[in-house]
Amino acid sequence: MMAAAQHSWAEQLAKLGQLLRDEPMSRHTTLAVGGPADWYFRPADKQALMQAMTWIPADMPRLPLGRGSNLLVADAGIRGMVIDLGALNAIRLDGCSLYAEAGVRMSRTARLCAEQGLTGLEFLATVPGDMGGGIAMNAGAFGQEIADCLQRIEVVHSDGRSEVIEKEALAMGYRQTCLPSGAVVVSGCFELATDSPDAVRQRIRNFRERRGLTQPLSQPNCGSVFKNPSSRHAARLIEEAGLKGLRIGGARISDVHANFIVNEGEATAADVLALIAKARQEVLDRFDIRLETEVRMVGVMP
Repeated sequence: MMAAAQHSWAEQLAKLGQLLRDEPMSRHTTLAVGGPADWYFRPADKQALMQAMTWIPADMPRLPLGRGSNLLVADAGIRGMVIDLGALNAIRLDGCSLYAEAGVRMSRTARLCAEQGLTGLEFLATVPGDMGGGIAMNAGAFGQEIADCLQRIEVVHSDGRSEVIEKEALAMGYRQTCLPSGAVVVSGCFELATDSPDAVRQRIRNFRERRGLTQPLSQPNCGSVFKNPSSRHAARLIEEAGLKGLRIGGARISDVHANFIVNEGEATAADVLALIAKARQEVLDRFDIRLETEVRMVGVMP
């Protein structure tokens, strides 16, 4: 905070939430990997975020952050401002309509829906992230995805303006949502269907059981590393290439699920990148299929 006091804009941000300098991103990602962010800001609420966006220097890169899943941060860290949306955690129901802010855990959303007998978002119980990130990447699992129920979102632009955008304008596809440049998702509205609470809970239990049997949930990971090609599952391709269990440094292609890379304790981003490159090349050489990463890579990669 003392370094922050040297900047007038940083003094203003510090009044609007928590501001840290050179914050290690390994503390804020589910893979537990990543160097320091120049600046790390956690606004107190949506209004604080809107004000803060007007104070952050226009030429400073900004990275919205939820739980840090689906994210690989370079060992050299992140130049610019990481904006932690964890304090934006309001959630409410009005009949079959659900409103959730960006910092609400997806698992919490699924739990609330089950309690109220609402169906459509059961898969969220198995996704380790927050609603803002889920919306931004159109998260999905078990044949469901965010786009199935989403009606509209609210974003805050880099100049602090708030805007409501209908789903039809977001061109949502497989693991992608087309957001305005520089915009930060702050909330989403969903329309759900009714079902018995017991039926919704049972589907959630089934999803969790399947995920527990097929994914390395006990080790730090970033979720699925590659998108599934149209013809094959990425995990099957990597396994058939003989790479399941391959270790480089402190990172390993999971023995449980080959589309997961786990941190075995001392992994670096460089270790993970080496495994990603190896898997891509082997799958390309053997099957003539080019894997596309699902994990988002930020910072200056070697």
